[in-house]
Amino acid sequence: MTRPTLAGFKKKALENPEVRAEYEALSPAYDLRRKLITLRKAAGLTQEELAERLHTNKSNISRLENVNSPVSPTLTTIEAYAEAVGYRVEINFLPVSHST
Repeated sequence: MTRPTLAGFKKKALENPEVRAEYEALSPAYDLRRKLITLRKAAGLTQEELAERLHTNKSNISRLENVNSPVSPTLTTIEAYAEAVGYRVEINFLPVSHST
């Protein structure tokens, strides 16, 4: 008997319309946090170094980057983070596609 994989579990779970809707609703927050981590690492900064640049504590950077954090960062915080790692924020809106 083969052991189930995470990819297989995810595929099966997403067959449920309620699970899929919740997954899609949370996706932008996860994507944002993964992008923040990628940008920080590309800038060659640790969480501690970034915290110094932003005049905050490492724990705040950790919470900001944590995909499981219930706290949503403000746009001002995201902009400050981006600037500290050498980027600027650009916001884009996409039409919602409704499945019928």
